[in-house]
Amino acid sequence: MKLVKLDSIDAYNKLYGLETRHPLVTVLDLKEATRVVNHLQVDYGVYALYLKNGVECTLKYGRHTYDYQEGTVVSFSPGRIIGVESETDVLAPDVVGLMFHPDLFYGTPLAAKIKNYSFFDYSQREALHLSLDERKLFIECLDRIKNEIEHPVDNHTAEIVASHIQVLLDYLSRFYERQFITRRKVNSDVLTKFEKALKEYYADGHGKDGVPTVNYFAEIVNLTPGYFGDLVKKETGKTAQELISLRIIEFAKQQLTATDDDISIVAYDLGFQYPQHFSRMFKRVTGISPTQFRKQLSIGYN
Repeated sequence: MKLVKLDSIDAYNKLYGLETRHPLVTVLDLKEATRVVNHLQVDYGVYALYLKNGVECTLKYGRHTYDYQEGTVVSFSPGRIIGVESETDVLAPDVVGLMFHPDLFYGTPLAAKIKNYSFFDYSQREALHLSLDERKLFIECLDRIKNEIEHPVDNHTAEIVASHIQVLLDYLSRFYERQFITRRKVNSDVLTKFEKALKEYYADGHGKDGVPTVNYFAEIVNLTPGYFGDLVKKETGKTAQELISLRIIEFAKQQLTATDDDISIVAYDLGFQYPQHFSRMFKRVTGISPTQFRKQLSIGYN
């Protein structure tokens, strides 16, 4: 498929034949599109949110199709490459949304908070499914942003628009938290797979491949690291990295107890390239060093 670089609002509007009213932000209604967009890949240089009202449009990330049905929201951040691939050409898909350039919120409170909206990095299985009331709130937020950017630009425009965008993003965070709860059975299955993979990592000899990472386990359960991490945190109260660290230390204690191997050997067996990194993690989790742990064992045995 053809690759199109979209690093500005105007570039996106030209792609669909839409009018550009503000250089850094636009409220989209693709029912107004005058050009067909299909069978191409879009390299995003901007933030984008889409609410799908119809069923005509199909989006792909890599080889996987998004869980993007009627009434769902998908979100993309700069650097994502997304494919648009529908079976038939559709001139004006029933999709509304928001697109904004990072330059828009520099110097506003949103600049410090944008990294907290981890859903921008979610992937194909992780679209947000909205209720009718939630869709209404989404549209209301878009209307407020649209009304502001249709006014003449002044010294307050950027901050006001950024504040409206932040409200919308906060709503989406709330809606995702609701979805984590309502999909508790699916989440439970993910956690079960995660826990099983954690237990099997060293037992299956993967220590030689390095210390296990959040990305490794996210791939096993077919989720992006961001969505996986948020799901684990919501369900367990601990981050995925904290759970991984606890498992590493649990296995380390077994090695330190059952063998006389040097600390560096234990560290290498656990996948650490540098023993001091292992020692720092051990002390951070347990409050004592591996050497002190062994001394305590020796005192206890005596």
